[in-house]
Amino acid sequence: MGSWWHRDVIAAGRLPLGLCFLAFVVTFASTRTITRLIRDGRGPFRNQITASGTHIHHAVPGLILLIIGALTAVGGPGSLGWLSFAGVCVGIGMSLVLDEFALILHLQDVYWNGEGQLSVEAVTLTAACLGLMLVGFSPFGIQGASDIERSVRLSATALLAIDGVFSVVCALKGKYRCALFGLFLPPVAWTGAVRLARPTSIWARHRYHGERMDRAVARATAFDRRWTPVQTDWEDFIGGRPSLAGSASPRPETSGRRQP
Repeated sequence: MGSWWHRDVIAAGRLPLGLCFLAFVVTFASTRTITRLIRDGRGPFRNQITASGTHIHHAVPGLILLIIGALTAVGGPGSLGWLSFAGVCVGIGMSLVLDEFALILHLQDVYWNGEGQLSVEAVTLTAACLGLMLVGFSPFGIQGASDIERSVRLSATALLAIDGVFSVVCALKGKYRCALFGLFLPPVAWTGAVRLARPTSIWARHRYHGERMDRAVARATAFDRRWTPVQTDWEDFIGGRPSLAGSASPRPETSGRRQP
């Protein structure tokens, strides 16, 4: 265990990225827990972070931490301790900013509206990308690796390269989640690459006509009818159920916000 930790984590330079991933996930879970408690009026949390009557969204300290982490990484001493500190700052900052990604995109406080679920999707995809970077490996540059291990790494790298091509095809076919998660699970990318494209994708617009386009539309409609409710339930579970349209239940955190 100790040999693996020093060779594949410390020597490979993955400790800062691992801390970044851990900080990202823990911060998002903590933030969503606190905001849901505030929304329900439970627990010790209250809307007290204000300055001159203006609500300070948690994307603001997130941006500050991102800047601190970036400056530490590019201008710091470069030692493992400082890089780990930068990784933690970047992980926390990214989580706080992406948790309000929909607010930044729409320039409106849509945190508890339907549009606010976009933030949950952004956080989920970013966490998946961080996980992919963390579990990735290089076929070279690992001291102490045997010839057999190098051969295994080279073979796995070739397989991942082929899988990357299938993931690109999935993206061209409008199957972005298949493209992303197919990098983790190659059969997902392979399956998505050989099946019909989404009718609005680049692939379909240039290659599908007539009956084939009709089949793509019918398949996409059936897929969305089956799986959209599942995705919605997952996002509601992770991020909280959005308020109904016309509901008089604004986000509790914004009650102290100064109107222009």
